[in-house]
Amino acid sequence: MSHLLCMDECTVRFGGLTAVSKFNIKVGPTDLVGLIGPNGAGKTTCFNLITGVYAPTEGTIEFQGQRIGGSKAHRIADLGISRTFQNIRLFPSLSVFDNVRASLNLRRQSHPIHALIRGRTFREEEASIAKQVMEILEIFHLEKVCDEPSKSLPYGDQRRLEIVRALATKPKLLLLDEPAAGMNPTEKEELMRLIRFVRDKFQIAVLLVEHDMKVVMGICEHIHVLDHGEKIAEGTPEEICRNPKVIEAYLGDEIVT
Repeated sequence: MSHLLCMDECTVRFGGLTAVSKFNIKVGPTDLVGLIGPNGAGKTTCFNLITGVYAPTEGTIEFQGQRIGGSKAHRIADLGISRTFQNIRLFPSLSVFDNVRASLNLRRQSHPIHALIRGRTFREEEASIAKQVMEILEIFHLEKVCDEPSKSLPYGDQRRLEIVRALATKPKLLLLDEPAAGMNPTEKEELMRLIRFVRDKFQIAVLLVEHDMKVVMGICEHIHVLDHGEKIAEGTPEEICRNPKVIEAYLGDEIVT
């Protein structure tokens, strides 16, 4: 199988601190992969390496066969990688519609000068973008609140909108950083259905960082485990649940059902 994302022996250091050491991962075009570990294990640092926030001190990162390690974040987004964050980062005062429209500007074809002239090309593209925004909002049942400020939405819907906004960039790989944080059990069940739906509907790969083991074990097909910046295990959910190193470092006596 050809791989969409390959991280090979990736290390990142901050002064004398090694945040991630010799990390390897491969993600296929429609894989649903989990990345777990204790707080401070290096999970979000891996996301920051993939998205260009940090450059690897050592090792390589390839996306669709292109080296992206150290590339600018906007170039990586343009290639087809999008993410959400641990803390919701919507534009709180903008409407639901405008939050999504902002992401679609990444794929705008017209030159910025057309926005000043506001001629036919600009008007046609604006109409196309508006149509695309409503189409994706309808898919995720947010069309009825399209004119509401994003900050007015319930917490679960804000999380959903953040995923929708990321999808509006038309990614091939979606990175979800603790999407279940702050959710109640009902919202988590809905989130699990949503993530499966996103992968299947859009035929993209999903890489998930999450502390809720019921969410991770319930939807991920393959899991990588970090501890103190080093990968200590990888495998299927069943293999991870039985792995002594993972139990000792992270799972403890937690039973995932």
